[in-house]
Amino acid sequence: MAGNEAGSQFVARLTEVAAATESMLDRLLSPAPVPYERSRPERLIEAMRYASLGGGKRFRPFLVIESATLFAVPLERALMAAAALECVHCYSLVHDDLPAMDNDDLRRGRPTVHKQFDEATAILVGDSLLTFAFDILARPETHPDAAIRVALVLELARAAGLGGMAGGQMLDLAAEGRFAGALPQLSLTDVEELQAMKTGALLRYACAAGAILGAADTKKRAALDRFGATLGEAFQIADDILDVEGDPATVGKATHKDAEAHKATAVAILGVAKAKERLFGLVAEAEAALAPFGADAALLKEAARFVAERRA
Repeated sequence: MAGNEAGSQFVARLTEVAAATESMLDRLLSPAPVPYERSRPERLIEAMRYASLGGGKRFRPFLVIESATLFAVPLERALMAAAALECVHCYSLVHDDLPAMDNDDLRRGRPTVHKQFDEATAILVGDSLLTFAFDILARPETHPDAAIRVALVLELARAAGLGGMAGGQMLDLAAEGRFAGALPQLSLTDVEELQAMKTGALLRYACAAGAILGAADTKKRAALDRFGATLGEAFQIADDILDVEGDPATVGKATHKDAEAHKATAVAILGVAKAKERLFGLVAEAEAALAPFGADAALLKEAARFVAERRA
């Protein structure tokens, strides 16, 4: 694909996946209870839908679906796994925005959940979305093979939990001096470890989920794992650059928060110019990781370029 054509096809596919994910989440988060549920409290389901619907690029679902497409996985199955992952991602945003965490008033250009509703509701929204993700993955519609469903559940639990995103958030709070009363001196290696957990783990899982659904062989699974891990690192560096250079109106949230918190980031350690150099080097590594898939991985390669060039 020529560059412009590839970029246009990527944007079209990202938009298509976002719409399909929105539709799936809308259906899954309906007000009507499912078997073994007593009811879905009106305020809670309204706030869960507010947190999950009507916003976001759905980049993680895109990665799940495009990775699954490499193995001819039926779209409905891939969408179920993608929706589960998006529930975890949205839960993390709701909790990150809370006053005890990042204390943000805006998310995706509109009030955060605790501002639109209240803090107690926001906590329950996060709790419910996280739990709901595993409900989705455990359903036979996600995959008829229980072993595949168990593998999806196990890997998401590890990506989202103690050794993944939640653990990374704890390291991030520590990096702000929340617990020691003083800012710790972090090396670039320390920052990369923190970011691989906080941000990279879910992006890596998005690629792994497609391979799990498709019963990928060891070589192809390893290739997608390398791609996901490298993409995750690139994504966080791009996010740190946006915090320095981005326009809040375009980004949809406050910027310059890392500097105000004196937070250690790759940009703070390397400077913007070297961080950008590192970013584009990671994009090249991510593209190279997809070599076993040849032209079939063209849209995933374009996704890596999108990460580096995004403005929001």
